[in-house]
Order: sequence, then C-alpha cells, then structure tokens
Amino acid sequence: MQVILGDRPPAGRQGSVPCFRFGFLRLTYLILKCKLKKMLFLTRLYDKIATPEEKQVVLGNFISLSTLQGVNYILPILVLPYLVRIIGPEKFGLIAFAQAFVQYFMILADYGFNYTATRNISLCHDKKNEVCSIFSSVMTVKVILTIISFIIFMIIINYIPRFKNDWLIFFISFWAVVGNTLFPVWFFQGTEKMRYISAINIIGGIIYAACLFIFVRKPDDYMMVPVLNSLFFLITGFCALYIAFSRFELNFVFHKYAHIKEEFKTGWNVFTSIVAINTYTSSRVFAIGLLTNNILTGYYSIGEKIAGFIQTFPLASFSQAIFPRLNSIFQKSKPRAFKIMRKSQSIVVYVTLIALPLIYIAAPAIVKIVCGSAFNEVTVTFRLLLVSIVFVSTNAFPVQFLLICGRTDVYSKIHIAGALIGLPLIFLLIKLVSYPGAAFATIITEAVVLVLTIIMLGELKEEKFKK
Repeated sequence: MQVILGDRPPAGRQGSVPCFRFGFLRLTYLILKCKLKKMLFLTRLYDKIATPEEKQVVLGNFISLSTLQGVNYILPILVLPYLVRIIGPEKFGLIAFAQAFVQYFMILADYGFNYTATRNISLCHDKKNEVCSIFSSVMTVKVILTIISFIIFMIIINYIPRFKNDWLIFFISFWAVVGNTLFPVWFFQGTEKMRYISAINIIGGIIYAACLFIFVRKPDDYMMVPVLNSLFFLITGFCALYIAFSRFELNFVFHKYAHIKEEFKTGWNVFTSIVAINTYTSSRVFAIGLLTNNILTGYYSIGEKIAGFIQTFPLASFSQAIFPRLNSIFQKSKPRAFKIMRKSQSIVVYVTLIALPLIYIAAPAIVKIVCGSAFNEVTVTFRLLLVSIVFVSTNAFPVQFLLICGRTDVYSKIHIAGALIGLPLIFLLIKLVSYPGAAFATIITEAVVLVLTIIMLGELKEEKFKK
C-alpha cells in the first residue's frame, strides 16, 4: 500500500472540511454502488457458466480480493485530506519519485512469478511435494534477485547525484522490496486461498493508516511516510510467510543449481513482459521527476493514484481470483475456458463504458474531495488516464488468457512492442507538453497493446479452438 500525498490547501479553506467530508461520503457511496452492480453482474454470469464448486471458489476469492481492494481504495482517501494539510507537493513529489524508482527493483525481484508460479501451483496444489518444491525454488530465486537488486541500488544512490542528494529517503524506501519478496502472493493465489492475502493486508493497512495520523504531525515528519510504508511491507511479508509455512505445512527444499537455473528460464518470458509493462507504467512518474520538478511530479502522481483506484477496484480482484481457476478449466476444456473469458470480458466492457463517463464528469469534484482543493493539474491527469482505463479494462482478460494458454512468448512480444512505443513517447511528450505528455503516451500505448492482443488472440483461436 503506497500513500497518496498532495498539496497543502490555502489557509482560508480550512473551514470547508465538513463539506468535503459530506461530499466524500456521497461520492464514495455512488462509486461503490456502481462497483457493486458490476459485482452483481459477475455473480449472475457465473451462475450460468460455472459449476457450483467453481463458482464457490472463484466468488469466495473474488469477495476476499474485492474487500482488500475496497480497503485499499478507501484508506488512502481517508488519510489523504489529513496528509494534504501536512506535507506539501514538493515533498510528495520526492516520495513519489523514490517509490517509482524502487518499483523497478520490485519488478526484478518478482521476476514474473505472480503469473508463472501462480499457474504452476494451481496445476498441482493437491500434491504437497511438488508444491514444496515450487515454493522453495521460487523463494530462492527471489532472494537471490533481491540481493542483486540491493547491490545495484546501492551503486546508483552512491554515484548518481540525483539520487545521492536524497539517499536516505531512497534507502528507506528500498526495504519495501524486501518485504514484497517475503510475501508469497503467488502461493496464495495458486492455492486459491486469497482470504489470507486480504486478512493480512487489511489489518496491516488499517494499522498503517492509523500510524500515519499518529506519527506524521508536521511538515518535517515527511520521512515517516516511507518508513511506515517499508515497515508495512516487511511486517505483512513476515506474517504471510509464517502463515504459508504453518497453515500449509510447507517444507523448504534446497535445490541444486540446475533446478534454480530452470526456474530462471521458466520465468524469463513473463519477466521481460512485466519489465516491458512497467517500462511504460512505472516510468511515467519517474520520467516526470527527471524532466520536470517535484511539484509537477506530485500533481501527476496524485492523479495517477486516483485513476488507479478506479481501474483496479474491483476489476483486479476478479481478474486475480479467476486466473488460477481458468488455468484448471483450460486443462480440461479449452473451448469452455475461452467462453468464460469472453463472457467475463463483455461484462467488464459494458460496465466500464457506463461508469467512466460519469466519473469523467465528476473528476473536478473527486479531485477537490481527495486533495482538499481543485488542482487543475491533478484533474487534467485524472481525466486523461480515465481514457486509458477504457483500453486497459477491455484488455484485462484477453491478455491474461495468453498466459493461461501457455503462450508466454506472445505475451512477452506484445508488451515489449508496447514498451518500444511507450517509453520513447513518454519522454518525448513530457518534453513537448510537460506532465500531461505522460498520460497521452499511456493512452496511445494501451490502445496499441489492446489491438495487438486482439490480433494475436484471434490467431490463437483459429489455431486451438476450431473444434
């Protein structure tokens, strides 16, 4: 969980806080009502196309992950109005820049295992020895990659002035990478026990938010934000690891070099895809931080975070919940798995096209409620990124289905193509039109990725689903 910060509103507007609170409650009610209707549609869908057992598992995981996404949606918005009045945009921009930089090392340490390891465990979750073997090899590789990441990280912050000047905030932020390595999200997803992910993150998130109110009391306390963020990752990571070993009776197995090498090889295509994806997603804030200043970085990051809430809740929950189940269904019946994917995607597109125009119209009010002031820069960013969400939502299930089909090579090529287009566009458009350029680049890139996915999935359908 990463906290959104913002600008401190003018002193004369302090009296409007109760009005903002009322507006926040009203807006939250409307958005959640829309999202709950989407959940109802999905429930009715699975009444028709899934068996009772499949429906129970998927919906149970969906509810767990949706609850988590809901908490992740609400908590930062509750915390933000307070933090907005404590920390200015410049410090926020610095923290956002540090988090964007650290994100690259999280990607390296994850190595795409949230997809490949999830898939592998979902196919043998009832075979304890195989599960222990996969768990041990994946954790070994992640630890090795985390150590390599730390070495590279220390070289960068010691020898590059842009990082050396604020080395402490970068160093503190890096410990989130260690916590993220310890948390075996892929294991819980593969075994379809998402309730553990939800319970750990919800409890940790509430404590984390409370600590922000307690320890961030004045502008000079801004350093406590990355400290608490890293502690959140570390503590939840250790808790998740403890549950994995105690509840599932896992045994750690030390593998030979050949086995570890095979794990690297297995995850390579997905890893390159994840790197490519984050080249044109995580790089946006990072590029703005390099090419503009901390204030504009802060404004853009706030808009991106708000758009991120709209994009992920509850779409990400449903996508993550159905992924391991679709893997199992695909092994038994490829046409049936394809049918479920297509129907799921149709519902998502339908609801997205209804909800997003309403949110677009309400964007200034949303920004005012979240930030305490109607920052035009944040509103512009938010509205532009809403356009990109149309393409992301439309592509949510089709692009995931490539992994289910085992076509990691195609998945990789699509996102590498997106990165080759998106990354130059980000820097070029930021140079031309400042911070909105990052949002324009995102719209173009996501549209290209969607078109490529549709083309490749059409060819795959002709190849595998003729019967």
